[in-house]
Amino acid sequence: MYQRYDAVIVGAGGAGLKAALHLATQRQARIAVISKLYPVRSHTGAAQGGIGAALGNMEEDHWEWHMFDTVKGGDYLADQDAVEVLCREAVETVYELEHWGLTFSRTPDGKIAQRPFGGHTREFGKAPVRRSCYAADRTGHMILQTLYQQCIKHDVHFYNEFHLLDLLVEQGRCAGVAALCLATGEL
Repeated sequence: MYQRYDAVIVGAGGAGLKAALHLATQRQARIAVISKLYPVRSHTGAAQGGIGAALGNMEEDHWEWHMFDTVKGGDYLADQDAVEVLCREAVETVYELEHWGLTFSRTPDGKIAQRPFGGHTREFGKAPVRRSCYAADRTGHMILQTLYQQCIKHDVHFYNEFHLLDLLVEQGRCAGVAALCLATGEL
């Protein structure tokens, strides 16, 4: 079976679904996602503690403190420019997920609730801070459900339970993929 797409995303975890959704909405492109699992069973579902973002809904917090914690938590091996982007954009990403339908736990006044999580500190390591935005004890599952629903809404095509066999490279550029359907054995 041969299909043609503008882009093929390999993996339907949180990163793969977000990449597919971005391409489908920003580029109006024909996008496919290949996954060994049904997307909402991907490993992102294990992220039950929450998603770190310096919203400051429970107490003062800043993206710079979040960045410090992330760099330190990675033993200073992380790409610090990438960490800066991650921490600066985390707040916007949490609100984007909320607007797409992710039902975060709430404070009594209706804000997204935040709780402490390992390594989250204020004032560059002085004391713990509540930075983890959560949806009860199923945050990762809710992220997957939300992103998957948005991908379906934007006509992303899914090849679930397919195993990637090879990248097809032409003149030094990836031009396609070869995958095996686990249910039928068809290429």
